[in-house]
Amino acid sequence: MSAARIAIDGELNIYRAADLKTLLLGELQRSTSLEVDLAGVTEVDSAGLQVLMLAKQAARADKRELRLTGHSPAVLDVFELLDLGAWFGDALLMAPRKDH
Repeated sequence: MSAARIAIDGELNIYRAADLKTLLLGELQRSTSLEVDLAGVTEVDSAGLQVLMLAKQAARADKRELRLTGHSPAVLDVFELLDLGAWFGDALLMAPRKDH
């Protein structure tokens, strides 16, 4: 087993949740470490967030590593709103945000 990397682009929502769940859990089974690049994510809803949380829980349960990287503005908005940075345990690299 080895490390793997997946980039998610576009919407991370209910319409893609089942496919993304299959993709993430499948990669976790084949890899000891999985990096998920979220830089291309344009929208996140609760179903998309649940997929990320399920993948993180599955990784912990199997003593594997799942890292989220490249947090897009859409991802950062949801993580900040729900205060999830610490739960995922990933470094959120973000520039100071400007109020609109």
